[in-house]
This record gives sequence, C-alpha cells and structure tokens, in this order.
Amino acid sequence: MPHTPSSTTQQLPDAAVIVLFGATGDLAGRMVLPAIVEVHERGLMPRAWRIIGCAADELDDEGFRRHVDEAVARRGGGLPDDWAHIRGNVRYCAGTFGVDNPGRLPEVLGEVREELRRETGGEPVVIHFLAVPPVAFAPITRGLGAHHLADGARVIFEKPYGTSLESFEKLDALVKEVLAEEQVFRIDHFLGKEGVQTIYVLRFANQLFGSEWNRSSIEQVQIDVPEDLDVANRATFYEATGAALDMLVTHLFQVASQVAMEPPMDLRDPNSVLQAREAVLKSFHPLDPKEDVVLGQFDGYRDIPGVPDDSTQDTFVAARLWVDTERWRGVPFLLRTGKRMATKQQRITLVLRPPFGPLAHELKVPNTVEIDFAGEGEVALGMTVKTPGPDLTYSSGRARLNLDDVVGGEGLSPYASLINDALVGDRSLFTTAEGLRAAFTAFAPLQGPDRPAPLPYPPGSWGPEEARRLAAPHRWMLGE
Repeated sequence: MPHTPSSTTQQLPDAAVIVLFGATGDLAGRMVLPAIVEVHERGLMPRAWRIIGCAADELDDEGFRRHVDEAVARRGGGLPDDWAHIRGNVRYCAGTFGVDNPGRLPEVLGEVREELRRETGGEPVVIHFLAVPPVAFAPITRGLGAHHLADGARVIFEKPYGTSLESFEKLDALVKEVLAEEQVFRIDHFLGKEGVQTIYVLRFANQLFGSEWNRSSIEQVQIDVPEDLDVANRATFYEATGAALDMLVTHLFQVASQVAMEPPMDLRDPNSVLQAREAVLKSFHPLDPKEDVVLGQFDGYRDIPGVPDDSTQDTFVAARLWVDTERWRGVPFLLRTGKRMATKQQRITLVLRPPFGPLAHELKVPNTVEIDFAGEGEVALGMTVKTPGPDLTYSSGRARLNLDDVVGGEGLSPYASLINDALVGDRSLFTTAEGLRAAFTAFAPLQGPDRPAPLPYPPGSWGPEEARRLAAPHRWMLGE
C-alpha cells in the first residue's frame, strides 16, 4: 500500500536530504547539481542539508565531491564563496540500487538523517531525485519501497514519465504501489521557467490582459519552440523518441495548459492551481493527425551515425490543438518545435482579433501579446500605431518589458525553482497523474495508424512549408 506522505505546509523545513540517483550522469551535472547550489546561494535551502549521490561509478565521498566541484564550476559564476562548507554536505553511495541490492544507501541515509536530527532537533525531509533514464524508474521505485526508504519521502521523477498512454498507466500503477500521489513530483522544467510563471500575474493582476483572455478577443494562441541544435550526440535517444513525443505531449501541452486554465480559486494554494491546470488538460481534444498535425525530418538526419537509412522519425512537429471550454472553444492553439531550425527561441504569442470600429478592415498585421519564456523572460506587445507624418497611415511597433529588468527581483533557473518547490512541498508546477493521463489521451492518435509521414525540410529553415496552413488565415508570428 502507498505510504502516507508527511504534511506539506508550504514552509521550508529545518533540514533536508536530497538523494540524487544518476548523480554522475549528464543531467545531474548540467542541471541538478548546479540548481541545488543555486538554491543554497539564494538562501532557499534549509539551514541544515545534505546531498547523497547514487550512481554505478566506483567513487568514494571525496571522488564524488571532486565531480561536484567540476559540475558546479562549469556554470556561470563559478564556485560559491562558502564552497568548502558545501563540500562537507556531500556524500556518495556507489552501485546499482534496487530491490535485491540496496548497496549502502539505507546505511548512509540513516547516518545523515541522524546527523541532521542532532543539528536541528527535528526530522529532515527526504527528497529522492531520479535523474536517470526512464527504464530505471521502476527498479528504483521498487527498491525505495522494499527497503523502507519511501516512508514520508518526496520523489522527483524526470520526464518522460511514460512514452504512451499505455506505458504511462503501467508506470503510474507501479509507482502508486509504493507512493501516494502527494509524494510524487513529476518534473517538467518548462513549468519552472520565469516567463511561463509570469502568465499568472500578467493575466490575473492586469485588467488590460485579464479581461481579454478569451475567444472573444484572441483569435489564435501560438506556442513556438524552434531549436537550431542538431541531434548528433543524442541520435539513439532521438531515433527512439522524436520531436512530438519529446516536446509536444510534455513541454508544449503543459505550457498550453498554463495559458488556457481557468482562474484558480487561490493562486497561492498549490492544489487550487493544480486543479485548474488539470481541468483544462482534460478539455484538450484528441489530435487529428490528418488535419491538424504536420511532421518533418531535416535533410541529413538519416546520415547521422546510428540513424537508419530509411528512418521515418520526426525531428519537427507542428500541431493545431483545440481546447473544449467556453473560454477557448474555436480558438486554435498552434504548437511548433523542431531541430535544425532557423533559430532557438521560446515564445507564446496571443494573436488578437481585429478591433471593432472605423479601422477594423484597414489593419494588415494583427496586434499581439507575446511572452518570451527563454532565460529570464520578456513580455512584449505588438501594437498598431499611426505612422508619423501628415497622412493617416499605420505602422506596427513593439513595446518590450524584459523580466530581468524588473526592480526587486532575481529569477531562479527552472530546476532551482522546482527544487525549491519540492523542498516546501509545493506541487503546483509539477504534473499530476490525471493531467498526464489527459495529455497522453489527447496525444494518442498521433501514435496510431494515421500518423503522417514526416516531410523533408532544409536545415536552418522554419520547417516544412506544409506547416504554414495550420496558422491560416494568419502566419506563424515567429520568423515568418
């Protein structure tokens, strides 16, 4: 039976242990370890904390500390001033963890918890972070249950949490044998981005936007995440996954749900936010692969070592998603992403309907509200203004607010933001089982017999020309 989770009070605990599985891997080195240090530097870690790294590499504590040194030094800003103290918080357990072989983790975790009890007088929060390939989720979860390491703990699962509706259901059933839903934190780092989170305040604290956030004023919503990167160093992963599964059913569906959700009863109540986002995910229409999806494959993909000569895997996807709610019925949500495209950007564009009145039929370029959610984020307005001069002619201009310029704040990286949320027990920016079930249900037709064949596109372009029809009567506002 699932264990009852410890109470989550939205307050930072006095002590915490982060058990990092896959601690010597690429994800841990690039994202997770630097993010933990960032949380510490911002004063958001408990006053007493430890990291226990778990991986197959035969290292001792000092060997792993040197690995952490290198990982943190590679980030911008270098090592913190109190690095010598931080190093002392790091422990390591070598070996493959599972039901049959727990290694030294129960022993080391027990020692660390006792240290923290002596330091703080209270019970530390334990967070297991699974920065491992999805194939390892099941054995590690079973091991946590078998060796009584799940009691009261919080467990962070990386994406993808399943690769289809069927595999999601199988994995989630296994996880629920060990953990209660409240203990499960399924991470999607797009939800931790400052630009995505600013949607809440832009909409709910500004009448100018909040009153127009519906189908009466908005004609299209475009969520565009082109990438200029190749897949040469991830060919095996990409050939098994593709753009649609890697990005659409995860990141882009989640961002769409942030835009489309109804106002929560209480924005500071994580359950209220979760319920609002989950409700809109359940309102997603299943994709129509024939009418509403265009797949692409960049020229030269099949020449990459490890990719079959006859590969039909997609490196590009554009989709038209429909949201069946009173607020959004009839408004297309246009989602686009791909590799080897013209640029790397992350943008939400609300395409506004033409205004009523004497100029309704004279404007050639729609007005827009744009949210750039790369980096620190930016909000921009695309507006029609009078062209300076004697004649009544019009021009389009943009007014920008870079969120990094907002006085009194400093953004957190997505992983740091979500690790901080896990420490206080806030699940509002993590995905729920019901929400993922709804996302995979909407995505399922694209994994069936009607999946379209990928169309070729030149590297450095905006993808197959066919994708333009999805944005009609407008265009893709980014890049075209």
